[in-house]
Amino acid sequence: MSTMGLRFKQVLLLVLYVSLLNINVNAEHEKETSQRLRTAPRWNEGSGVIDGSGTEHIFSSEIINNEMGDWKGGNDRVSVSTVAFFTMAMAAATGLGAVPFFFVELDPQLAGICNGMAAGVMLAASFDLIQEGQGHGSGSWVVLGILAGGIFIWLCKKFLEQYGEVSMLDLKGAEAAKVILVVGIMTLHSFGEGSGVGVSFAGSKGLSQGILVTLAIAVHNIPEGLAVSMVLASRGVSPQNAMLWSVITSLPQPIVAVPSFICADAFNKFLPFATGFAAGCMIWMVIAEVLPDGFKEASPSQVASAATLSVAFMEALGAVFEHLSHNYNAEDASGFFISLLFGLGPLLGGIALVAFVLTFRLQHALLTGLASGIAFVLGAWRPLQLLLSSKMGIFPLLFLFGTGSAFVHLSTSVTMKLGSRKKTSANALFAVTGISVSALTLQSILACVAVAFHALSEGLALGVAAPRAYGLGRHMVLPVSLHGFPRGAAVASCIYGATDSWHASLLSAAFIGFMGPSSAIGAILAGIDYSGLDHVMVFACGGLFPCFASIVRRAVKLDKRKSIFGLIVGVVFASVCLTCTKLVCLHTPYCNSAPEAVR
Repeated sequence: MSTMGLRFKQVLLLVLYVSLLNINVNAEHEKETSQRLRTAPRWNEGSGVIDGSGTEHIFSSEIINNEMGDWKGGNDRVSVSTVAFFTMAMAAATGLGAVPFFFVELDPQLAGICNGMAAGVMLAASFDLIQEGQGHGSGSWVVLGILAGGIFIWLCKKFLEQYGEVSMLDLKGAEAAKVILVVGIMTLHSFGEGSGVGVSFAGSKGLSQGILVTLAIAVHNIPEGLAVSMVLASRGVSPQNAMLWSVITSLPQPIVAVPSFICADAFNKFLPFATGFAAGCMIWMVIAEVLPDGFKEASPSQVASAATLSVAFMEALGAVFEHLSHNYNAEDASGFFISLLFGLGPLLGGIALVAFVLTFRLQHALLTGLASGIAFVLGAWRPLQLLLSSKMGIFPLLFLFGTGSAFVHLSTSVTMKLGSRKKTSANALFAVTGISVSALTLQSILACVAVAFHALSEGLALGVAAPRAYGLGRHMVLPVSLHGFPRGAAVASCIYGATDSWHASLLSAAFIGFMGPSSAIGAILAGIDYSGLDHVMVFACGGLFPCFASIVRRAVKLDKRKSIFGLIVGVVFASVCLTCTKLVCLHTPYCNSAPEAVR
């Protein structure tokens, strides 16, 4: 009995010792975790994952492959609905190529140049298709596809000529036949691209490789949509119909991507002939129809220059994405995706502002005050964050802010003085390009350039944060869009108040939306860290004040009451948007991805 009591005491002491040891280890772990500093993301440190708690966890490659299959797994981790969603968005990007024709009317000479640009885009696309086909199989099948494509499109043209009077949209006869062939060929070549995307999702790198290929083709689709729209617009087709038919030419991409993802091996064997066939059709059409039409309207040197520049641009674009396909990781793919979404906020802000103005017929003085109020909040927001968080001293901050203000004020003053040398009786400034703009319009354009520089600096910060976003950046969609929303509203309001043109307002919002993603993607490609970006951002924030201060002074002279009311509304609107961004950040992994970039 005494022996059992002794053993029981020994066991009890052992359990007590193990419990105390476990408590001590947990306490040490918690202490170490609480003292860990959260720093800006480090380039290509692929084993780090930042979750919603703001803690960076380090996993081995085996654990990452098992736990985060959505990023680095194979095709068993990718669902059919995911492939369908991304490829549908990729096809919709083609419609962006028709956007310029909502704002520009083509004269005959410009129509001929557009045909040259369309020819260059189609030739570059055919080269890419041939290269892609050779990468998937025997080159002999590609050659057979090229010959078959040329013969096929020649037979189609003969059939349309024998059929008689052909009509499409408002076109009839030979013009309609040419448009049908161009649209048909561009639609045909989308089958090869769609199958390539589906095969990439089924590859060894799964979702991350598929998204990168999808982004590459989505960007590639924009100039292709522009090529289709140029062919249609040069023949008098409306921008709405040009956009619709541009998107239709890319619809085979999501239709073919899903079955090619499911049956990757079969489609992989079929790709060499299919890509060669589409390339042969395009080469024949460019030489036989598109270039001769361009030569009728513009000089051969103009058409050849436009075609050459288009080919060079498309090949440069292909080279960039070819480089990325060999030097990327899952975090980069996530960063590219989020960077593109960064341009969505300003565009939505511009659309909302234009819709609001057209509905309530707001006055110019109120709109100018609204734009200035938003710009003042955007300019003060980040410097106040840095000052309140003690990340930058007040004297360096004031120096950078003042330097930015002085630089922009000097630049705008010189520009306005140069323009005023050719002032007309209507108070118009005749630019060197021959475009007549009023003083207020020129001042508004310069203010939008200052906003673009501000968007560029914030894009650099996003390029640091986005690649480290957990869960493929799905938590960043809302805060990133909210953050850019007031910026788009500011430039749209500023331009509308000066020009009374909703087309120009939307174009300016789209331009601002383009600047942020461009700098963000550039930051990802360059692999920069966050060092010095706060200084650039404070400098850019300082540049907003002199531009919009001069604009609001002019508005006050026009209508003091409405301009001050617009100024107050703009301050409240921008403050609410940025505060909501902050609140969303606090409850998602976005701010924890790179605290220096967003706090």
